[in-house]
Amino acid sequence: MGRKRKKGLPVNGWLILDKPDDITSTQAVGKTRWLLNAQKAGHGGTLDPLADGILPIAFGEATKTVPFVMEADKDYRFTIRWGSSTTTQDREGDVIAESDVRPTKEAIETALAGMIGEIDQVPPQFSAIKVDGERAYDLARDGQEVILESRKVHLFDARLESTPSEDLAVISVTCGKGFYIRALVRDLAAHLGAEGHVAALRRTRVGAFAESDSISLAMCEEIGDRDALEAKLVPIETALDDIPALAINGDEAFRLRQGREIVLLPHQVEAFQEMRRPRIVNGEDMSRICLAMEQDKAVALGEVRAGRFKPVRVFNL
Repeated sequence: MGRKRKKGLPVNGWLILDKPDDITSTQAVGKTRWLLNAQKAGHGGTLDPLADGILPIAFGEATKTVPFVMEADKDYRFTIRWGSSTTTQDREGDVIAESDVRPTKEAIETALAGMIGEIDQVPPQFSAIKVDGERAYDLARDGQEVILESRKVHLFDARLESTPSEDLAVISVTCGKGFYIRALVRDLAAHLGAEGHVAALRRTRVGAFAESDSISLAMCEEIGDRDALEAKLVPIETALDDIPALAINGDEAFRLRQGREIVLLPHQVEAFQEMRRPRIVNGEDMSRICLAMEQDKAVALGEVRAGRFKPVRVFNL
């Protein structure tokens, strides 16, 4: 029996989508995949339905780089509405507590400064974390109390941008993987002796992908022509801009595409060692990972060991 033919076309690259706030990340992937008639697609980090902003969508061979995008730092801009806390810690939940306390600008800035660094954060009950095989948000919606353990996360920067009124505070943050803005707002409100929830949330950057590179879903639909939309994709290697790159020739590229390792010259090994830095992806040490490039085309991700480059992910482009 022959291999089942894949539906769609072999589209490869990243679409930097500016997701609207009325659809899920999964729906956004499905819509753009349909517009491009692509065989395979996935996203580089979920955005809540109420959130808008940068949702990198990988097509074809770019899906092999998704784990690296998931590990990337992210920028968010969000608005806190003081006065009430909700079940979901955002505007969609039911109010569970109210307060007349309205934190001052100075108090908010001081509290944010004290939160920067590596912190222990308890994820929101309404989150996608699995508890005994069930999603926490499904258990919470069924009325069950969900106990989630704290985890180490990084808050690299936090700035109070403005206070449009005594009820509202607009904040920008840069954070690492696994960071929950709703949990930050919950903890910030508790620290200030107030009640508050996320009224608006926008992601403005994911790793190398920024607002300036993005395209809205409405614009994708307006373009209409599949080829014209495919021209908006950015190369696979864009997601790997902070990974050491190794220039290789045609013969070396041929061997790597066959899954065979190649021998590196001393100056190549030295250059890699200078660029190498600590990197953990999905709990694995990826500090030896390097990107092999033939001219301007990504060929493979591989490990550099003992003067050799061994491919671990080959791009079939």
